Amino acid sequence: MAEPRTASPRRPPALRRPRLLPPLLPPLLPPLLLLLLPLPVPSLGLGHSAELAFSVEPNDDIANLGQPIMLGCKVEGSPPVQVSWRKNGAELPEDTHTTLLANGSLLIHHLRLEQGESPSDEGDYECVAQNRFGLLVSRKARIQVATMSDFHVHPQAVMGEEGGVARFQCQIHGLPKPLITWEKNRVPIDTDDERYTLLPKGVLQITGLRAEDSGVFHCVASNMASVRVSHGARLTVSGSGSGTYKEPTILVGPENLTLTVHQTAVLECVATGNPRPIVSWSRLDGRPIGVEGIQVLGTGNLIISDVTVQHSGVYVCAANRPGTRVRRTAQGRLVVQAPAEFVQHPQSISRPAGTTAMFTCQAQGEPPPHVTWLKNGQVLGAGGHVRLKNNNSTLSISGVGPEDEAIYQCVAENIAGSSQASARLTVLWAEGLPGPPRNVRAVSVSSTEVRVSWSEPLTHTKEIIGYVLHIRKAADSPKLEYQEAVSKSTFQHLVRDLEPSTAYSFYIKAYTPRGASLASVPTLASTLGEAPVPPPLSVRLLGSSSLQLLWKPWPRLAQHNGGFKLFYRPASAASFTGPILLPGTVSSYNLSQLDPSTVYEVKLLAYNQNGDGNATVRFVSLKGASERTALTPPCDCRKEEVTNHTSTTGIVIGIHIGVTCIIFCVLFLLFGQRGRVLLCKDVENQLSPPQGPRSQRDPGILTLNGVNRGEGGQLGRDEKHVDAKELEQLFPTTASAGQPGSRSTDPTAPTPYEETQLSMVQLQDFNLAAGRTTETMSSCAGPGPVPASQDVGLGLLSDRQTAQPLAVPAPQ
Repeated sequence: MAEPRTASPRRPPALRRPRLLPPLLPPLLPPLLLLLLPLPVPSLGLGHSAELAFSVEPNDDIANLGQPIMLGCKVEGSPPVQVSWRKNGAELPEDTHTTLLANGSLLIHHLRLEQGESPSDEGDYECVAQNRFGLLVSRKARIQVATMSDFHVHPQAVMGEEGGVARFQCQIHGLPKPLITWEKNRVPIDTDDERYTLLPKGVLQITGLRAEDSGVFHCVASNMASVRVSHGARLTVSGSGSGTYKEPTILVGPENLTLTVHQTAVLECVATGNPRPIVSWSRLDGRPIGVEGIQVLGTGNLIISDVTVQHSGVYVCAANRPGTRVRRTAQGRLVVQAPAEFVQHPQSISRPAGTTAMFTCQAQGEPPPHVTWLKNGQVLGAGGHVRLKNNNSTLSISGVGPEDEAIYQCVAENIAGSSQASARLTVLWAEGLPGPPRNVRAVSVSSTEVRVSWSEPLTHTKEIIGYVLHIRKAADSPKLEYQEAVSKSTFQHLVRDLEPSTAYSFYIKAYTPRGASLASVPTLASTLGEAPVPPPLSVRLLGSSSLQLLWKPWPRLAQHNGGFKLFYRPASAASFTGPILLPGTVSSYNLSQLDPSTVYEVKLLAYNQNGDGNATVRFVSLKGASERTALTPPCDCRKEEVTNHTSTTGIVIGIHIGVTCIIFCVLFLLFGQRGRVLLCKDVENQLSPPQGPRSQRDPGILTLNGVNRGEGGQLGRDEKHVDAKELEQLFPTTASAGQPGSRSTDPTAPTPYEETQLSMVQLQDFNLAAGRTTETMSSCAGPGPVPASQDVGLGLLSDRQTAQPLAVPAPQ
């Protein structure tokens, strides 16, 4: 048994230098071959397929003046098939200058330009085929006359050193694209010399210059139209360079190119330096360039054969100094365009009458193609029952009838080329279907009702099970249409809930168990007009004697010779002031110079050509606005402006005040604790038995609600001492029955207490003199002896005696 053969892996092409990259020339048919062509069989469309389609379509062509051109066209489809041609969208007349061959091709005997009354043969040609199913149009083929212009860029003289690089360039336009070659001293250069690189765009590169390279160089451009030679440019090669170091330099970088798929891209890069730099290529987006169809020509030119859309991008040429990271770069953008091609072709379909037919056609290309639909060769636009969706990729035909049977073509076109695909729509008819309803009439009954009447079809009326009335606004698209069913024995129908002063379209279909009839002829009717509804009205008080009326504008009133009417009067008056006529676009009106003490009645109505509508009435009192104006002073705008200017300063001051408050709160808590200790000590001293005359005691004893304000902690002469009543209010007492002593009425005399019940008193009820605390006392919230040698600050005199225990019960 033989071993199965396996395909060997495809090796990438060798990186060899092509000798020359000529542009593709269009095929040229010599006149002699035309004479040898056999005459075609005189019949059209002998293909076996019933669908009309092109097996051969015309192609673009370029020829010299006086030469013949044949545009091929071959059609398949159900015979008989008629073939004709269009030029620039118009029917091509029959004359002796052109001949329509039996197979459908077109022969132009002698290509000519416009001369007098004879038109030019240049233009876009289309082959048109037609049979009983419809009409089909081929893609466009452009015919052009070969031309050659003069050089618009001649090569320039170059001076170089031995081992260096020389570059010559010429540019010329022509149809077809000229082939560029070079001559040295009137002799074609030797393309086998690897030091000579010829680029198709008209560039000659010479690397590793030698003395024998000196001479005069000419650029030679040729195509079918002509041959032209440029001015001479001398190359002078001097002695070798000094050998000093030279930074890498890119003399010529890649240019921006726009090509079509399958063409060849040439990205030039010429670099110099000492030592000779290394040239490399990369893509700016980081994607690999690949090796398929990639070649390096000369010292660094990148050649991409058979380009595709995936080759589009920015290419970067880098010149690196060997062994270092020193480099120079240049970049160019390559744009590859692709002609339109179909991803999904439209399919021929059959649909029953009255249903919806839909064709889908999706095309791709670069740039994205534009899609156009043709019906039997004529451009089909959206409208009526025809809709185009999804960027024209979907064609929808609703309510198909016999007039919709045709060949529909999807034509996709962009700057790179065009393509077409076709499909046929067949409308199916059941036997015995009734004809369309007749004598359809629509009469307006009111502003919201229209009565539609009709007569039954002429044929096949026994199987009718009902009618369907199709209704839509005349200005709306068919997709907004709606239907109402009608009994088979009824030949009129009242359509309700319509809009006033609006045109409507009506048509009717008769239905049987087998299907629907053709649609009747559409009829139009407009509803009657009506007076406008009452407008919504609101009132805003502007002051004590003025107010503003507000409502929504109605621009449609202006279309019907309408607007607003405004009336107002004091509620006690018998007649209104007005009407004040206002256009429909106005939405407010101000009333001024009113009596503040009067209630006003305001009335607003809308009117049109059908009369006045009902009015909206409002009663307004200005008394409240007058009182508010008297109570509220007018706004001091200057003061407010100043406030706005000083708002930032106020914020800063507020922040400082806040921080200061926080500091004072902390200090208040600290000194408040110390003040509580001092208060307990002082109360204890005052409640202790006196140890000497009043005159011997220090006048700096702490008193309630009377604290020294002087410096150094000394009391003033007019010091305020606590009296019995004040102490009773702050410290309620419960004296025992047998306790001696009475309360003095002298405000200056101290009143000793042996035992006292104290209630919690807030520290802010006391004012403490400033001073120093030499030792912190322990809390007095409990009974216990107080040390006799306790030194207390704040200007207090220490009593060197044993103090009586002070009982401090829990707060009441």
